[in-house]
Amino acid sequence: MIETAVNSRNTLLRLEDMTKAFPGVVANDKVSLSIKSGEIHALLGENGAGKSTLVKMIYGVLKPDAGQLYWTEQPATVGNPAAARRLGIAMVFQHFSLFDSMSVLENVALGMEKGIDHVQLEQKIVEISNRYGLPLDPSRHVYTLSVGERQRIEIIRCLLQDPKLLIMDEPTSVLTPQEVSKLFATLHRLADEGVSILYISHKLDEIKALCESATILRGGKVVDSVSVVNETPSSLAAKMMGEELQLSEKASHTEVGDVRLELNGLTHIARDPFDISLKNICLKVYSGEIVGIAGVAGNGQDELLKAINGEDLCSPADSVKLDGKACADQGPNQRRALGMASIPEERLGHGAVPGMSLLDNSLLTAFQRLEFLEHGFIRYDRCQAFCKSVIDNFNVKSNGMGAQAASLSGGNLQKFIVGREINQKPTVLVVSQPTWGVDAGAAQTIHDGLRDLAANGAAILVISQDLDELMSISDRVAAICAGVLSESFPMEAISIEQIGLMMAGVDPSSELKDQVSGRLLNQLAGQSEESPGNPP
Repeated sequence: MIETAVNSRNTLLRLEDMTKAFPGVVANDKVSLSIKSGEIHALLGENGAGKSTLVKMIYGVLKPDAGQLYWTEQPATVGNPAAARRLGIAMVFQHFSLFDSMSVLENVALGMEKGIDHVQLEQKIVEISNRYGLPLDPSRHVYTLSVGERQRIEIIRCLLQDPKLLIMDEPTSVLTPQEVSKLFATLHRLADEGVSILYISHKLDEIKALCESATILRGGKVVDSVSVVNETPSSLAAKMMGEELQLSEKASHTEVGDVRLELNGLTHIARDPFDISLKNICLKVYSGEIVGIAGVAGNGQDELLKAINGEDLCSPADSVKLDGKACADQGPNQRRALGMASIPEERLGHGAVPGMSLLDNSLLTAFQRLEFLEHGFIRYDRCQAFCKSVIDNFNVKSNGMGAQAASLSGGNLQKFIVGREINQKPTVLVVSQPTWGVDAGAAQTIHDGLRDLAANGAAILVISQDLDELMSISDRVAAICAGVLSESFPMEAISIEQIGLMMAGVDPSSELKDQVSGRLLNQLAGQSEESPGNPP
């Protein structure tokens, strides 16, 4: 019945044989699709499949080499984003384009093509936000808002242009479960009013819950167009990858060893007014376990990573310990020498140097631990063997180890960075957003690598806004809010809804704490005296 309802609507957007090539690669090869009025249509594919190129052509950021775009069945040329907006096409990008020091009203005004009286604009913002359940105070500064509230600014800025087609790129990657539910309610209301939505996401459960139909890309070509109601997340993943995704399950019981990473009252006062201060953070991570840190973006995750990996120095020295050795006053190289590795959230520029080759990017973090320097000379033979092992073991699609980091798709660069750190076999690994924006296959490769490293005795701390990810790989989970870290709880004792509340700074109920305490006491009573350590 859903499919019949969709087919009865008028076609809003139709693409015919859209083609775009870059040096050495055809990003889109005769791609065709159509979207009906009021339809929520998914665009799926692995990293590097051509999704971003396609939507950039629709929005006028890129010019196609061949093919034709039809708007309400009339040929149209979209020369730039302004032309797209005039047609009625709006786009919410994955990475927001907002100025933190400006107000909501000022940020929205910057996105309006025509001058408008600020009083009238403020009234329109309030009207739109109330109508679609996206509450915003136009006078508030952006730096005071949560990521979910910032996303509302981008959506409202689009809705003020009265769009007929709204393109959304990974819109839920930084939202809590409660915020995702609110966003979906808004999108359904827009669709009911006739707005078409082109929705890009790697979260296939979301696609099932939200979308009516899907176009699937692989290698720059359309491999299938399906009605989502007839598919499962597994079947969609198989179509994206060309093979069935073999899911590996977390071990039912984790044997933990000694404490490898210990935070004792870690406090760090932010120097930048837009950063978050860390307040008395205490945590122990044991050999053989993966501990997850949940949190809405902008609540101290970046500051926590930098305090742990040595980018920011803290005092006293024993507020961070690696294998019992105080190191809070030591830099990244000293902590790497003690066995630590780290993976930052930002891939390009922080995790890898864009203009350098994969070979040279391998050298940057592994030279010390893997002895790539000898008597002042670089042992490129060792570095090449290491780089090749990373590319092979993590299935990094590239033009070889000489390829620049910037030339890789986001998912392949992420696999390279994660593989580069894991293959150094650290005793402690701290990773932020390990699978942000990567496809199901790449996420599986990364998760398997993390599990294998923990199984070999490493202590792993995963900082992520993806609760599904934390639920699938973590043994324990805590949440950070405004620089304060909650207690940690065994994953089997807590629900995703409770984690979402912890992310908002709500303390778990006393019943949950009593339940967890009872389970831990039972575990301790059942373990022998020879057990080397137990999570707090």
